[in-house]
Amino acid sequence: MFTRIKEDVHSVFARDPAARNFWEVFFNSPGLHALWCYRLNHKLWQAGWFFLARTFSTVARWFTGIEIHPAATIGRRCFIDHGMGVVIGETAEIGDDVTLYHGVTLGGTSWQAGKRHPTLEQGVVVGAGAQILGPITIGAGAKIGSNSVVVKHVPSHATVVGIPGRVVTAKAPELAADSAKQQRAAIAEKYGFDAYAVSYDNPDPVANSIGKMLDHIHLLDAKINELSCALNKLGGDVCEQQLPELNLDDQDFCKAEQLAKQKRQQHDDFDPKI
Repeated sequence: MFTRIKEDVHSVFARDPAARNFWEVFFNSPGLHALWCYRLNHKLWQAGWFFLARTFSTVARWFTGIEIHPAATIGRRCFIDHGMGVVIGETAEIGDDVTLYHGVTLGGTSWQAGKRHPTLEQGVVVGAGAQILGPITIGAGAKIGSNSVVVKHVPSHATVVGIPGRVVTAKAPELAADSAKQQRAAIAEKYGFDAYAVSYDNPDPVANSIGKMLDHIHLLDAKINELSCALNKLGGDVCEQQLPELNLDDQDFCKAEQLAKQKRQQHDDFDPKI
């Protein structure tokens, strides 16, 4: 049980830059509290204690503002940020590593018994106020924009916005080179979260442009190194000095984010035995 609690708290640190320490998240994260109550209620529901499960889920709703039907299926490391107004229906299915923001509804469109709520596959992100309705499937890694109303199936890694929801990005584009992809992944890991254009699908146009410039620079560096090696093999003597690496550590925003990342990592010292 303590291992699962630690995993839940770690998922908050991984996706919420405002998280500062373990105990703050533990006591002041309604999304976590709602999920912990759901797990208890889900076990009661599976054991046939339907009235008790519904009663406890109602109590959890009073305290957290999040309504989760005890019959719903929720995977590991689900993160409900803020959470007020989130509604998850009876036959909803949520995969691992899904992120839901406040005001999200996973609702049904039919009064008939059976599967009538959506299925969210692994890694889906649903923006604030989005409504996903009916027995549809949201593919792995898909992103649903804030206040969108989705009533049709969404393919994997697609981005959906609007009313009714429409696909604006069908699939994440491949980066120009593996080296560039690795460089950006390393920067993202260094910063701790993707706020500075290190992701290929960053919605900020300025940040996205900076990310493309980084890709271009890394690709040029690789080509220059290859040309230099080829010329040297032919007897030339050029470009012996290595190009200086891009170093953004002196920037204020890098220092601030690195400090925040260190604070977020303090929760790893939690001893699950206490």
